[in-house]
Amino acid sequence: MDETSVVRSACRMCHGVCQVLVHVRDGRVVKVTGDPDSPTSRGYLCPKGAASPDLLYHPERLLYPLRRAGARGENRWERVSWDDALSEMAERLDAVRRQNGPEYFGMMQGTGRPYTGFTSRFGNAFGTPNFTGVAHLCYFPRWIASLYTLGQLPICDVYGFGGRTPACVVIWGCNVTGTGASDGMCGGMVQSALDAAEKVIVVDPRRIRPAERADHWLQLRPGTDGALALAMINVIVEEGLVDREFVDGYTVGYEELAEHVRSCTPEWASDVTGLAADDIRAAARTYATTRPGCIQWGNAVDMSSCNYQTARSLLILRALTGNLDVPGGDVLWVAPEGVRQRSLFMNLEVPGLHLRPGGTADAVDGGRFPLCTSTHPPAFWRSIVTGDPYRMKAMWIMGSNPLVTMTHSLEIEQALRLLEFTVVSDFFMTPTAQLADLVLPAATWLEQDDVVNLHKIWCVLARKKVAQVGEARDDREVIFEMAHRLGLDEAYPWSDYREYLDWVLEDAGMDFEQFCEVGILTGKMRYRKYVTEGFGTPSGKFEILSGLSSQMGVEPLPVYREPPMTPASAPGLAAEYPLILTTGAKIRGFFHSEGRQVERLRRANPDPLVEVHPDTAAALGIADGDWVRIETPQAAVTMKARLFDGVAPQVVSAQHAWWYPEEGPPEYGWKKSSVNLLFGDTEYDPDTGSEPLRSSLCRLARL
Repeated sequence: MDETSVVRSACRMCHGVCQVLVHVRDGRVVKVTGDPDSPTSRGYLCPKGAASPDLLYHPERLLYPLRRAGARGENRWERVSWDDALSEMAERLDAVRRQNGPEYFGMMQGTGRPYTGFTSRFGNAFGTPNFTGVAHLCYFPRWIASLYTLGQLPICDVYGFGGRTPACVVIWGCNVTGTGASDGMCGGMVQSALDAAEKVIVVDPRRIRPAERADHWLQLRPGTDGALALAMINVIVEEGLVDREFVDGYTVGYEELAEHVRSCTPEWASDVTGLAADDIRAAARTYATTRPGCIQWGNAVDMSSCNYQTARSLLILRALTGNLDVPGGDVLWVAPEGVRQRSLFMNLEVPGLHLRPGGTADAVDGGRFPLCTSTHPPAFWRSIVTGDPYRMKAMWIMGSNPLVTMTHSLEIEQALRLLEFTVVSDFFMTPTAQLADLVLPAATWLEQDDVVNLHKIWCVLARKKVAQVGEARDDREVIFEMAHRLGLDEAYPWSDYREYLDWVLEDAGMDFEQFCEVGILTGKMRYRKYVTEGFGTPSGKFEILSGLSSQMGVEPLPVYREPPMTPASAPGLAAEYPLILTTGAKIRGFFHSEGRQVERLRRANPDPLVEVHPDTAAALGIADGDWVRIETPQAAVTMKARLFDGVAPQVVSAQHAWWYPEEGPPEYGWKKSSVNLLFGDTEYDPDTGSEPLRSSLCRLARL
């Protein structure tokens, strides 16, 4: 007789950390369902979460460590033991450290993962300044802006802990209800808040689902968010819609701001954004007068030429209207008591900057961007190709496929061929992994134990290991063992990862096994904490005029910068490439480059799509479903046209991170449709180094 058990856990197929029920029959995971009793997700589950067993048991998963047995790209591998793989890795990295210096080792991770913080801690303890990833254009700019402005990242209070949910919800560059989850926010919970709101404002060049019922859909020209935000500030200031009690009592710099935005009128922003001035005024009035209100922002804010500045503008909008840390507004979460805070977004010791030995060389980017939290990726890869200022010799890539998820893709390919020793940790063989020396099989979330607290903050969730396929290992366990083999015991004083989990929970009076029985620990939410505690800034107030920004050589009041490749900034180029290209819109069934091997996810989106307005398509002789060529001055890729009147006629929206696992090694067809091939050298955000991937120029032709 079959025996079925149900284990309460927390999904990690994307950022959402929804609580789920894992159904296990005779030792095998048979399905994953939403947990209806979960306070974080209330039964919600997106297609990625439901497909977790398909990923776990996928026949093409990496199951054992592999060592390259031929030339790079030959797809010749030999199976090795974990001990042999880690011994080789430790020997090679230690040799680089002794013979060349720790800076000749580089490390990279992809999007936020449970091991976020462990990877940077490893790099800092090793002594290298060369740690890279996508932080410069994903989440970190909003986090840094929040840190410098008020001390903590504010989050939409969609749970109603204070007795009410938002009366006004602003969705700004974030399609979380369509994609499932983002930054620890469950799409189902955001949708519930939208359904209950009196007013909804959507800022997006695409007509996402919330825009269909929004009171204001601001379909701005891609990349001009900063101009819109400044104009909304102008309206609120000029029309006296400011919450004077909050502004006078708990902020600094209001008078300077009022003068600063005097010229940022809706008429000025209309010329920049393409929106009607009256529509900008109306949306600003709605947001300022429908309280409490929250702003659910997203990755589109980050991928711009002024992401830090735009994030600061959106924070100031919250402050001017008194929507900070009030029930139903944008709140500062209170973490559970007794749980050691290991989210780097709440504890700056987690990345281990204090552990880095003195005397190491500068990062290869020379610290060019003051608010870039990692080595600037284009400079990182170019230094390997050119040897300027020096060429790294070894690299560890964890949970990332940079050939399709980063710009300058062909240069990255060159760099991967030039590195002397590369290790890749992943679920599957990828185009990137094909150029490695060692490939390590990573565990899925169903094969992990965890105290989940990277993004959620207000709670920690239990994730219980329920399966083991092959020899896949939790990346954190691998980091722990490698750290100990290299003598990095100060950074990793715990004997192993399990001891670390018990240590995290020690002050809560339980060990990990006991925590799994509880399932969740929550903080006791308190509102308006600034009244008695102030804000976590040097002044103790919300800094409209940012002193920390000034210290870093960054504009202390928010500014707008036009992206470098637009009809406004490059009219000559626009004559040749007349369409505005926006990229990076998330795909519901995939998590960046992940999921394309999973049949049930791929079925819903089998081909790379570019959205084109029907009028534009008709003028170019393109029908729905035609394969088209998207061309920029840098390169060209092919995608399938999807006719969609939810984009403006002059805009096309192309999906990102495409490759074709079914086409086989070594390239898996990655050069056909990867939108990142279309971007080359550009003017970066001078503060963070962000790349304006949401606003470029292209032309389209039917194949």
